[in-house]
Amino acid sequence: MNNLINKLYNEHNLSDDELIQIIETNELDNELHISADKIRREIYGDKVFIRGLIEFSNYCKNNCYYCGIRRDNKKAVRYRLSKEQILNCCKEGYSLGFRTFVLQSGEDPYYNDDLMIDIVSSIRHNHPDCAITLSLGEKTKESYKAFFDVGANRYLLRHETASPEHYRKLHPESMSLENRKQCLFNLKEIGYQVGSGFMVGSPFQTTENLIEDLRFLQKLKPDMIGIGPYITHEETPFSNQKSGSVELTLRLLSILRLMFPYVLLPATTALGTLHKQGRELGLKAGANVLMPNLSPVNVRKFYDIYDNKICTGEEAAQCKGCLEKRVSAAGYRIVVDRGDVEK
Repeated sequence: MNNLINKLYNEHNLSDDELIQIIETNELDNELHISADKIRREIYGDKVFIRGLIEFSNYCKNNCYYCGIRRDNKKAVRYRLSKEQILNCCKEGYSLGFRTFVLQSGEDPYYNDDLMIDIVSSIRHNHPDCAITLSLGEKTKESYKAFFDVGANRYLLRHETASPEHYRKLHPESMSLENRKQCLFNLKEIGYQVGSGFMVGSPFQTTENLIEDLRFLQKLKPDMIGIGPYITHEETPFSNQKSGSVELTLRLLSILRLMFPYVLLPATTALGTLHKQGRELGLKAGANVLMPNLSPVNVRKFYDIYDNKICTGEEAAQCKGCLEKRVSAAGYRIVVDRGDVEK
């Protein structure tokens, strides 16, 4: 085994200079992916956990420069799901074997605390054996606590970049990296299983920025880490920027698995969008989570945070059946349980 990979495998850490070396070379990729797969199999075996994703609103008050559902995208076709529609998505997902639901939206003030408390408590009542994950953006600690108290278990909030300088290039002045990071620590303090993560290859990103991301995650110690290649959207200020690299994303997935052996690590839709075998390659690089879409088919194409997103026309059952075959062909198996983190 290469000395750098051996050190990462055994110590789960490298110096900044060593990380630069491993991030900036592709010569170690094959060995890196094999080592990451080995360590994930030691902890999770060949299990792949599935999360039922419900994208319930594409309204967003924010204006992030990279995102297709940003407030100033006047061409976006906006939608909101009612409580009843969300509960129906969960009901269908449950019948298909999903035991984790991920409720994701833009930062939409329409869904105030009272409405979200009603929705979360209803899902908890209907499906007491399931995990409820929220991905609603930045909220007050009091709001997070209120959702937790009625049954939410997990919260996903990508930090996107841990570098203040890089953050400023991706977001308007009204947004704050400091606040976003504080939200993550608030969520941990409340008792959530917390997920964070970052885009790979976002505009102006440097290797040093990626190392800052890894160091921030070491400080946060999240239960889940979601990364995916940045993909451009034509109705954003970054429409002329190039998308991120599948190869670099896979390399970082393996680095994350070796640095955080226990972590729940998705093979994201963005990977599958840039490469037809992207999610399978993600699994082979150390990922162990997939998030098929349970949203109503007629709204899926409107949750377009980037261009050419895959799986917007498949029924949930079709999508799950297709994934099971693909996961099996890659040498893993989808399991039907909550898929809690193993520590």
